[in-house]
Amino acid sequence: MTDFHRITLPVDCVEPGVHVAPATFVAFLEGPAAHCDGRVFFTDIVNNRVVCLDANTGERSIFREPSGRSNGLLFDAQGRLLACEGNEFGPNDGNRRITRTNLATGDLEVLTDRYQGRRYNAPNDIAACSNGRIFFTDPCYGDRATMELDHDSVYRIDPDGSVTRVLTQPAIQRPNGIALSPDERTLYLVDSCPVIGGNRKIWAFDLAEDGTLSGQRLVFDFGAGRGGDGMCVDAAGRLYIAAGISRPRGPHETAEVPPGIYVVDPSGASEPAGRLLGRIPVPEDVLTNCTFGGPDLRTLYITAGRTLYAVRTETPGWVVHRKG
Repeated sequence: MTDFHRITLPVDCVEPGVHVAPATFVAFLEGPAAHCDGRVFFTDIVNNRVVCLDANTGERSIFREPSGRSNGLLFDAQGRLLACEGNEFGPNDGNRRITRTNLATGDLEVLTDRYQGRRYNAPNDIAACSNGRIFFTDPCYGDRATMELDHDSVYRIDPDGSVTRVLTQPAIQRPNGIALSPDERTLYLVDSCPVIGGNRKIWAFDLAEDGTLSGQRLVFDFGAGRGGDGMCVDAAGRLYIAAGISRPRGPHETAEVPPGIYVVDPSGASEPAGRLLGRIPVPEDVLTNCTFGGPDLRTLYITAGRTLYAVRTETPGWVVHRKG
């Protein structure tokens, strides 16, 4: 029997030592958010649209096109769709703002599009509290010449509409995924900086009732591999982190972290506090984000490359619009 895993490159057909790499993207899925009625919304940044899957029928539809290069999505405590409209994979046509859509009426509200008079870099991911407070990340992973701000930061939007910058360099390098603990007393942040020696870390911060953050501590470090992108939390407070890659995209990362959803218990007292519980392997690069949905919140939806995956879990997830 031929061991196909041991077959090498064909002689005189391709250059030695090379690897197949993407020449272009036809889709780049991100930001899944599952509504209580069974609809799952996710973004296709490359094609500048928000797609909707009816999990009850399997039918797909376009919810919004163009989407302003939307990235992360989330339902707030009132079931309204929050969107991080970014600025990647396109000819500078991203809206670079945070919006909120009432699904019942279709009304779209711009929550913020500037900080101190300057446009955001590329809003990436978002977390929402029961009291209406919102946190969002604003890195720049695309053309940094488009930046009007001189920092990659995390912001808070209060219920009165005021915006406060709550985290920036050097405490963090490049903020990406963001999530809350089920008791809303801890804010988790993915710090993923794609430069040699850059952070691939998960941080935790104490979240006070007034929205201030303190007590920064390391939860998990992916080392030199591709670190986390998006993440979500289950009802037991465990983190589900989309991370890893099969083949490194440059000298800034290695292949030592294979693609999958890494489940981490963040509750340890020492640093790094997190305990890796396991990995849910996903057969595609590049994993971007995940969320819980389904009638019992035990379906984990995962965006990866051009595919939306789903896997059943033993423990239900935690999402603010279905809290309690």
